[in-house]
Amino acid sequence: MRTTTPLRRALTTVTATAAVVLTATGTAVAVPASGTTAAPLTAPHSLSPLHPVVELAAERLATADLVAAAKWGTDSPIDDPAREQQVLDNVAAQATQLGADPDEIRVIFRDQIEANKTVQRGLFQRWTDHPDQAPTTKPDLSVVREQINRVTSALVQALAATADDRGAFTCRPELALAGLQVHQENHLDVLHTRALVRALASVCR
Repeated sequence: MRTTTPLRRALTTVTATAAVVLTATGTAVAVPASGTTAAPLTAPHSLSPLHPVVELAAERLATADLVAAAKWGTDSPIDDPAREQQVLDNVAAQATQLGADPDEIRVIFRDQIEANKTVQRGLFQRWTDHPDQAPTTKPDLSVVREQINRVTSALVQALAATADDRGAFTCRPELALAGLQVHQENHLDVLHTRALVRALASVCR
């Protein structure tokens, strides 16, 4: 039986409490409905309409590992203002074509960029402290950026398609529910979980 809108809203409101745990510790916690037993959020379809947005943000964030590996041991800095400005200009232009607010999309992608750099810095620190964990091969950064561009384009489309949901008063609990599910689906560690929270900071309007 399909979940009704009121029930979905109730579930997402309850789940918002668990998001505090996710943000603080990087640990996913499934909050059960009254009279039920706790179970992982492993359903194939999320109750949240924002799941595609969170899923794509996590996918984009995963490329930070490849970017960090490509830059490790080179003169390439983590901060790349020229590249960042190019990304922001491109997503704003795509947003305009889709009828979305380009300024809003810029803000959201500034968060994506900062989250990506959070992962890179975290990995650099990890590899400095534990050289045995450092990458021994370097991905081709140009190829990685092609992958980033594809995910970026899909994320802009997902943001445009969920404009109404992102402007609704239920956005934050919906986002929390999607974040918990994506966290479990991707088995995110603490570093990537905190970065994902950073990436989603401006999704709700």
